[in-house]
Amino acid sequence: MAMASALRTLLALAAAVALHACAMTEPADDPGLCSAYEAGRSHVEVVADGTVTRTLGVQPGRVSPHEGFLMRLSSACSVIVRVEVNTDFTGSIPLARGQQVLVKGEYEYYPLGGVIHWTHRDPRGRHAGGYVATGGHIYN
Repeated sequence: MAMASALRTLLALAAAVALHACAMTEPADDPGLCSAYEAGRSHVEVVADGTVTRTLGVQPGRVSPHEGFLMRLSSACSVIVRVEVNTDFTGSIPLARGQQVLVKGEYEYYPLGGVIHWTHRDPRGRHAGGYVATGGHIYN
C-alpha cells in the first residue's frame, strides 16, 4: 500500500516537471523563419520545430565549443537549417537523426538554409535567451 502511494506521488511529480518544461517553451513559427529565409533577412528571433537530419558534433569556437546539427523544418517551406549550441551553457545534447526538436534563437541567413544560434541564455543579459527542447528536456 505504501509502495503504491509512493509510486503515485513519484509519477505525479514527474508529470508536473514535464508540464513545467513544456510551459517554458513557445509555439513554433516556422512560417516566420521561412519568410526570413526567402527574403534573405538575418538577426531574426525565431522559434522553429523540426527533425534532426544530421548531427555535426562539437567543434571549438572563437570563445567556447559549439555543437551543431541540421534540422528540417516541420512545416511551411521545409528548409534545412544549421543549429549551433554553445556547450558551455547547455552541455552536450543527446541527439540522433530523426529526433524532433524545438529551437529558439537568432536566425542568420545564408543561401544553403541559414543558421540558428544564440540557442542559450545570455549571462550578460544583452540578448534574448534561446533553447533547444527535445526528449522532454530543455537545454539553455
